[in-house]
Amino acid sequence: MGELIRHEYCLPLAVLDADLNLIGGKGMSLASLSAAGFPVPNGFHINADAYRAYIETHNLHDRLMQLAKPVLVDKRVSFEAASRNIQTLFSEHNMLENIKESIISAYQSLEGNGAVAVRSSANAEDLPDMSFAGQQDTYLNVRGIDAVIAAVQNCWASLWTDRALSYRHEMGVDNDLVAMSVVIQRMVDAEAAGVLFTVNAITGERSELVINASFGLGEAVVSGQVTPDSFTLAREDLRVRELAIGAKEQMMVADEDGTILKANDERARDSASLSTAQLKTLAELALRVEAHWDGVPQDIEWALSSTPNESSFH
Repeated sequence: MGELIRHEYCLPLAVLDADLNLIGGKGMSLASLSAAGFPVPNGFHINADAYRAYIETHNLHDRLMQLAKPVLVDKRVSFEAASRNIQTLFSEHNMLENIKESIISAYQSLEGNGAVAVRSSANAEDLPDMSFAGQQDTYLNVRGIDAVIAAVQNCWASLWTDRALSYRHEMGVDNDLVAMSVVIQRMVDAEAAGVLFTVNAITGERSELVINASFGLGEAVVSGQVTPDSFTLAREDLRVRELAIGAKEQMMVADEDGTILKANDERARDSASLSTAQLKTLAELALRVEAHWDGVPQDIEWALSSTPNESSFH
């Protein structure tokens, strides 16, 4: 398929002249890594102007501000009712045709235009002293343009979930200033996946890297749905210092309706999800990513994709 052409609402993944307010924290990180040549799955950004146009055209701003207020429930601040009402509000308003056409064009430019991950990227992410990780939604193994459009709209609505509203309230972030961009990326057929920390997050030890890994898609590790393997590596030579084989009772895999959890057999549960050579390759890649960010410690989501002739990390 052809290369993605810049549009008012859709931008190539490796775009470098966009800012946080346009493509959000996750989008900024992926754009920088992609432009630097790291193995980031191809895709595109639906910038936050699309979200803003949707809100403005449907006259939702004032209604959102009215609804996004807490109430006291059993003497605690609750946004549950606010979130339910806002989710209903989004479901009642269709995607704008010009935005839809832009997304269709960008989606069709992806090679094979098959299964994709649809990932929220809010402009409030990556602010100093705050962590918005996990506050908004991601949809995996999304197939077909109708499903992509629905997932994008659901990502927009996830800016107003109970957990997102509660966190912004706690951190003093003005709801009037937030907006949502969305990253669309080709799905990786993951043999194993997980998270890597370039510093030991538990002990603070800078001489160690920690890798959490399991078979299948990494969302099961990120969301805590499985007990992963844990590998602690020495930064100086990337040798394994500690190994803890996780239970890995289940693995997350792609399904025709998205993803499902399926049981691992006993052999998989008792086996390490990465070999020593794979651990070293992944750690080397992670240190290159850290160097790209001027030595700032990183937590990196990764996936291992294997073909008959090659294994590679993304």
